[in-house]
Amino acid sequence: MSETESTASEPKEKTGVSGGVEKGAVEKLRAGLVTLLGVALSMFTLSEVNYQMLNPLSQLAVFGMLGLVLCFLSHPLLPRWANVRWLRVADMGLAVLAAVCCSYLIFNEDGLNKRAGNYNQMDIVVAVAGIAVVMEATRRSIGLALPILSGVFMLYAFFGRGLPDWLFPHRGYDMARFASQTFLGAEGVFGTALNVMFKYVYLFVLFGAFLEISGATQFIVDFAQRLFGKRGGGAAKVGVLGSGLMGSLSGSAVANAVTTGTFTIPMMRSAGFKPHIAAGITAAAASGGALVPPVMGAGAYMMLEIVEPPVTFVQIVKAATIPAILYYLSIFLIVHFYAKKIGVGDGKVEEVPADRGRVMSLEGVTFFGALGLLIGLLVTGFSPVRAVTGSLGLILILTLLNPKLKVSPRSRWIALAAVPIMTGLMRFVLPMIDKEMGNWANASIFSMIGLLFAGMAQRDWRPLIVDALLKSAKSGVSLVCASACVGIIIGVVTLTGVGTEFPNAIVPIAKNSLFLALVAIMVCSIILGMGLPSAVCYLLMATLIGPVLNKLGVPPLAAHLFIFYFGMMSMVTPPVALAAYASASIAGSPIMSTGVAAFRFSLVGFTLPFMFVYRPELLLIAKGTNPLSVVAVVSAVFSAVCGIIALAGGLAGYLFKPLNLTLRLALFASAAFALFPDKRIDFGGFKLALFDLVGLIILVIVAVMNWKSSESNPVDAEESGERQ
Repeated sequence: MSETESTASEPKEKTGVSGGVEKGAVEKLRAGLVTLLGVALSMFTLSEVNYQMLNPLSQLAVFGMLGLVLCFLSHPLLPRWANVRWLRVADMGLAVLAAVCCSYLIFNEDGLNKRAGNYNQMDIVVAVAGIAVVMEATRRSIGLALPILSGVFMLYAFFGRGLPDWLFPHRGYDMARFASQTFLGAEGVFGTALNVMFKYVYLFVLFGAFLEISGATQFIVDFAQRLFGKRGGGAAKVGVLGSGLMGSLSGSAVANAVTTGTFTIPMMRSAGFKPHIAAGITAAAASGGALVPPVMGAGAYMMLEIVEPPVTFVQIVKAATIPAILYYLSIFLIVHFYAKKIGVGDGKVEEVPADRGRVMSLEGVTFFGALGLLIGLLVTGFSPVRAVTGSLGLILILTLLNPKLKVSPRSRWIALAAVPIMTGLMRFVLPMIDKEMGNWANASIFSMIGLLFAGMAQRDWRPLIVDALLKSAKSGVSLVCASACVGIIIGVVTLTGVGTEFPNAIVPIAKNSLFLALVAIMVCSIILGMGLPSAVCYLLMATLIGPVLNKLGVPPLAAHLFIFYFGMMSMVTPPVALAAYASASIAGSPIMSTGVAAFRFSLVGFTLPFMFVYRPELLLIAKGTNPLSVVAVVSAVFSAVCGIIALAGGLAGYLFKPLNLTLRLALFASAAFALFPDKRIDFGGFKLALFDLVGLIILVIVAVMNWKSSESNPVDAEESGERQ
């Protein structure tokens, strides 16, 4: 039962001394506002990113206002006080304050521009209130980590004058200067972070929500079952593939774990996997979903805005493809070896009905067609905004054809007929408004937006469309709040100059050892990522740490992917592993043991970033001044695969048969040699590092010994308890 339904069914309280409004009336008003504002947020974003009607600052102020207001209406002060009547009324007061602060920027944009550097008292009061509102909304939506970090940066801005040299002192700024920098202009709350969420991330949240209502979520699970259901460890492999495909839509590790885990965790448990193992596999696979092109949790589109010198979308997708394949290959191998060792998972996955899970089913065509169109439009030069909007239009058309939707035939045929009629009409009307808009692409987008509005006015389609738009808004609220809060930090970085001083201080230290610098950056990314959405973690680290790697000679794209990967790996790093927490709640398993299992199954994800920094060929980037060659790419991939096989076998304790402790240690040594390269030597036309060669030899020796061995080594005590 939804929150709205549950509260509406509760008995109303009489008006009394403690408040003058009945509880039922307050809740109905709140629920109605949430629905209205959620739909408004989604439709405003879809319309405005395609056809800009407002100035950039006003765009982001409206976007931020809707997100902040939704946050206060949806998230109580504390969960245990969700039903305290006067606090819910107070939440509405905070929502009004957020609306006032953001509206002040919208209606006074010209005046603020003229007063830049000489703001009046009202400007400062609004800015201070706006900053407080943003920090409180962020605390409610994602927790204390980011607001505390923002508070530390605020103190740094105020008290920079008295700091020691190692803390990068500066002249210090008063509240008026700080507030105006971080709220009244385009360098703070309404700056790069919120702009990226507005222009790119939110559209992909919409994209995933409409794919879900089209039936793509169930198709993904059914498709994975058809491929792996009858193979060894089939249930776990279904979970891995399902999470990878779902992650290409949502880009959120937690959302991915919850969505696919609902189907796959019970399947794995029934096949013989212990609850914490099933949940750990799900969390590890879900965390990698945001690394899979083309969506990548919208990381690719953030890089378009941040990486210097600029890169194209095609370059980012090419760079991310091989590492994503290697990550999921590693999980498949670990799951396969582990399942073989403990003897579970063979033929225990339920049969998929004949009409489900087929590529040529309507749901399959919708899923692969939408992704294919998205990639095709991007490759042919369309902007990310137009590409995802076009793919969204295809999803809507194919959804109209889906006979499983509970709508009347009359409504379906009217909607199908309206698509070409509206598109043709827009094709001839738009040139009268603006000659540059007179093309079929613009006509199609206007038609789609118009049909969404029309659908919300029609009884049959209204629940479906409103549900998708509202679901997108609720999913996007935390990102809106968090990116606004990150803007406070970025504003301080810009104001104080620490963004330049920090890299300049780190580079001399790191020049002695690139590896130690990478380890330090990995630790920072994981710690920050423990309490932040991965996209927000990436934005922070790219601002603070990105310049360090660039100055160390790491290719800019490799540096940003390095940061992005470890932001994602924080989702499975105990003690704060959000994806593991989500999957543990579904499996009913202990949180810490689930987190350790997730870390274990995703361990290769912690070595991949180091691999592609030292081997940029894995990103299809040439190393140094040498041109990129097929031989160099094949050599790098071959070495990586050997290391992954060795690591997977060592972690699972199995290759062809169970491995004893000595052979497992030998496999770990093989993986270490293969995954950490040194100077390359010519080996039969392939450029292999000496360490790679040593690792390969160890792997072959262990594999041969294991193959020929007739002894069956006992299963570790921990794993023997996992047998049925």
